[in-house]
Amino acid sequence: MLTAHTIKVLQSLDKKKFRQKYNLFLVEGNKTITELFNSNFKIKEIFSTDPQKLDRAEVPITHISDNELKKISFLQNPKDSVAVCYLNEEKKMEDGNLQLVLDGIQDPGNMGTIIRLADWFGLEQIICSKDTVDFYNPKVIMSSMGSFTRVNIVYTDLAEYLSLTKNINIGTDMDGENIYSFNRPEKMNLILGNEGNGIRPEIERLLEKSIMIPRFGQSQSTESLNVSMAAGIILGQLFSERG
Repeated sequence: MLTAHTIKVLQSLDKKKFRQKYNLFLVEGNKTITELFNSNFKIKEIFSTDPQKLDRAEVPITHISDNELKKISFLQNPKDSVAVCYLNEEKKMEDGNLQLVLDGIQDPGNMGTIIRLADWFGLEQIICSKDTVDFYNPKVIMSSMGSFTRVNIVYTDLAEYLSLTKNINIGTDMDGENIYSFNRPEKMNLILGNEGNGIRPEIERLLEKSIMIPRFGQSQSTESLNVSMAAGIILGQLFSERG
């Protein structure tokens, strides 16, 4: 049985200030929760409608009803379980040979997809501006499909980081060099800008080059690609060069 206080606390975790206040975030669904067991994220407790499926001696599991699950889930149709986890202490790793750098990405779905892409292509770290959406946001966690457990995410002063990094800073811009003729440097940062405004001017000044995805279709009605879609195309091409 969930207490009213517990329900209230868990419901509040959709907001960053309460995640930070309680030092907690939620992970939903048995598939993603199972990935937590092999990560450095610590689970506080699990609430499940079918605890037998997540039987782990080291984690407290509370049996709840379907109705209680609906009260604490951020999904319209919650499946089976919700894990309450502690926020990890942020630690920056050494720069990788290829890193994604996010400048003001706001949409949680885009953020989650970009984390999945990083995981797919074996990128261990993403560097984010301080105003990029919080990766503990429930929608980011859901759309990353467990990849957040394998990608280190750091929030920092981007201008300061990009001015000090030894990686070559490459941005995305409609007037940039064609990605299909671009020679990938040995060590690079791929900077992706805000969905509406692109890369901000003070960050643009720190770029050594810009790249773009050429449009092949005859119709000019598509104004631009979604940022996570563009990231997937660019990463695919960058890795094909090293194939």
